[in-house]
Parts: sequence; C-alpha cells; structure tokens
Amino acid sequence: MIQFDCHAHVYETVAAIDGARYVPARNAPLAAWLAHQESCGLKGGAIVQVSFLGCDNSEMCAALAKLDRSRFAGVGVVPLDVDDAQLDHLVGAGMRGVRWNLVRGAAIPEIEADLTQRFLSKLRDRDLHLELHLEGPRLAPILPVLAEQGVNLVIDHFGLPSDPDPKSDPFIRSVSALADPSALYVKFAAHYRTPFDITPHANDLISLLSEDRIVWGSDWPHTQHEQSTSYSEVWARCEGWSNLSDAAAVRSLYAIGLSE
Repeated sequence: MIQFDCHAHVYETVAAIDGARYVPARNAPLAAWLAHQESCGLKGGAIVQVSFLGCDNSEMCAALAKLDRSRFAGVGVVPLDVDDAQLDHLVGAGMRGVRWNLVRGAAIPEIEADLTQRFLSKLRDRDLHLELHLEGPRLAPILPVLAEQGVNLVIDHFGLPSDPDPKSDPFIRSVSALADPSALYVKFAAHYRTPFDITPHANDLISLLSEDRIVWGSDWPHTQHEQSTSYSEVWARCEGWSNLSDAAAVRSLYAIGLSE
C-alpha cells in the first residue's frame, strides 16, 4: 500500500534564480499539497527542492518548519563544495537527501574526482541519500559506479526511460546488470514526462529491485504539465501498483515510520 508522497514541490512565492530553465506561472502552496494528500488518504511526504530555486532551500525549510517531522522530510539541492555547517543546518531542518538535477545537458559530476568524493563522504556521514534526475541514456553509463559509493541512490521518474521496450532501454538494462543493486531505489513519479506507456518499465523495475525499493511521488504541481494532469489523475495511476508497500523504503530513505 502506497502511503507516502515522496516527490512534491512546495513554494509560496515564485522568485527564480538567474538562468532558470523554467519558471512556473503560479505558486504551489503547502496548504494545497496537504489538502491533496488528505483527499488521497496519504500519511506524509517529501518536499523536493524545485530547480528554479537553485541552491536556495529556504522555501523547503520554511515548509518543513510547519510540518510534523515524524511524517514529512525534505530533499534539497546544494553545491558539491557545500560546507559542513550548511549541510548540518539543512539536516536539522528535516532534509534527508540531496538532489542532482542533471537533465537537459547539465554537467555530470566526475564521480572519482576529489571534490565529488568529499561531497559523497559528507552524505555518508549524515546518512543522506543522493537523488538523481537524469535521462536514462546518460544515467545508464554512470549507474554502476554510483551504486558503489556507499550512499542510497534514488532515481527520479522511472529513470526517464528512452525506449518503449524495457528490454532495450538503457536504464533498465543498466539496472539488470548491476552486481549489487542494494543501494538503488526508484521513484514511480511523473509518468507523463515520458512519451510512451511506462507500465512495462515499472513492472520490470519491480521484478529487478523488489517492491521495498520503490517509492511513489505525485510530482505536484506537475511543472510544465499543469494543464494536462492533476493530483487525482497521477494518484489513480497507483492502482496499477496497489500491491506495493512503501513503508520499508520510506523508513530507510526519509527516517519516517509508516505502518506495514
């Protein structure tokens, strides 16, 4: 049973950083997200830092300050050279993971570089997971080395598959080839960001990783797709995975206990 919305963006104001690739037309208030959760019978969720705010996590922290930390958490965005004090402040505010948003040609950090290794060490020390938003063909080649870094790895949006046939999809093939997939989790979120039916890919991921490595997210407020979908519509997609339980994954990733 899905009980947790692991992927939503909450911002009371729209104040984009310079160079933001997309700026929404309206805000995404905390109260509206909570109302959606209540209507679906969900028990909690994770606020994920939205791209147009860059590394300014103040909106996320302000929202978390109003929420029950036993049911809600955050996933922030920080630079690779983030200092310990800044990272500890965010952890204290309720951040349980850090996101790399690398779609549309953004540079992928060199995993073996000293700077990246120091960053990953800081995540390990604080039991923070690394969340990755990256197209499947670019993600597949780096997945094996990322899976060996000693941090839980959460892949956004089904891994943004590129091939309608999961057996030919680079991301799915990379997952199936992992010697040890124990660090890997996948978010079943934002199916509408892939231009074909991802149900076969979802089923393959469940068989490859087991259900305790799958979490669900609404991707609310569905940025760039606000006119084509809604919270109730994406929640209805969960009916296809009604036998899944996200309790173990939520406990591991967000330190939040849900009933089994």
